[in-house]
Amino acid sequence: MDLLQRLFAEDHASEPRVALFVDGPNVLRDEFDVDLDDVRAAARAYGRPTTTRLYVDEHATPGLIQAAEARGFDVVVTSGDVDVKLAVDLTRQVVEGRADVVAIASRDTDFKPALEVANEYGLRTVAIAPGSHGRSDALPNAATESVTLGE
Repeated sequence: MDLLQRLFAEDHASEPRVALFVDGPNVLRDEFDVDLDDVRAAARAYGRPTTTRLYVDEHATPGLIQAAEARGFDVVVTSGDVDVKLAVDLTRQVVEGRADVVAIASRDTDFKPALEVANEYGLRTVAIAPGSHGRSDALPNAATESVTLGE
């Protein structure tokens, strides 16, 4: 490893690793007008994003998938409801110790147990709401931090 690589690694070693999971069907709705760059910025406030995933169902348009990938998101397409896949992937990141902070962008209370598991493992958890309209109180209450986009 050369000097530049070593300095870069040392600089990022102290910064918390953030795993960001975005519930596409609940966040990317016309009534919220959410920009994925704003979601990433909200997560970035807590550390260095090491995982940035957008979960969508089979009805997602190719344009949405391309736009998300252009913004650096790994897009996970599910054949049905995205909730189970997202929750399993989030929990896997937690138990494998691949993050210091878990951020979830959603308004769906189904993710409360996944946040509780992350809390039990001592991770900092962040609930990112797409807006105050229709926001669940369960996610912000389960997380150690909460952010509402647009506020």
